[in-house]
Amino acid sequence: MEPIDKNTLLEQLEEKTEAHVQEVIALFQNLPAEVLLRPSATGGWSMAQCLEHLNSYGHYYLPRISKGIEHYSGAPNENFKSSWLGAYFIRIMDPKTSKSKYKAFKDHQPSPSLDAHAVVAEFIRQQETLLLQLRRAKTVDLNKIRIPISIMKWLRLKLGDVFQFIIAHNERHLQQAKKNREQKAEN
Repeated sequence: MEPIDKNTLLEQLEEKTEAHVQEVIALFQNLPAEVLLRPSATGGWSMAQCLEHLNSYGHYYLPRISKGIEHYSGAPNENFKSSWLGAYFIRIMDPKTSKSKYKAFKDHQPSPSLDAHAVVAEFIRQQETLLLQLRRAKTVDLNKIRIPISIMKWLRLKLGDVFQFIIAHNERHLQQAKKNREQKAEN
């Protein structure tokens, strides 16, 4: 992995996150609950379940990111270099580089009965928190802060890799929710 400018990376991630917020507001926020909760025509998750799955990751990662940034006391580094494992996780999650389907881990499988509007509101709230953390990360070294991953707490990834993974994962499931929305519009 080649080092990249930290501020450029964080700005790109902020832009993607802002785009995710705007998409969710425009496409999902004002849909009726019964539409948000209807399972996919292909038998997959409903739009609300896609967002709730992402919320479950936010519940895990956002407090850990905040704590990592809060407790960092070193000097900021202007470059970031992904670890090979971080780059692997990002690549398999990014819908541009991987079309594979993965079964959600038990702790991240959403219930079919949800308060759809609360799920959408929570997703937007979490993305606003993520934006705040991306901005705060400009003052730290993305290489030095390590965050335990949700599926194996003993395994820690660099903060820069965690940010990229979360945002790629968000993109993956927002695309899934948008496909579901398009199928509903056709019916």
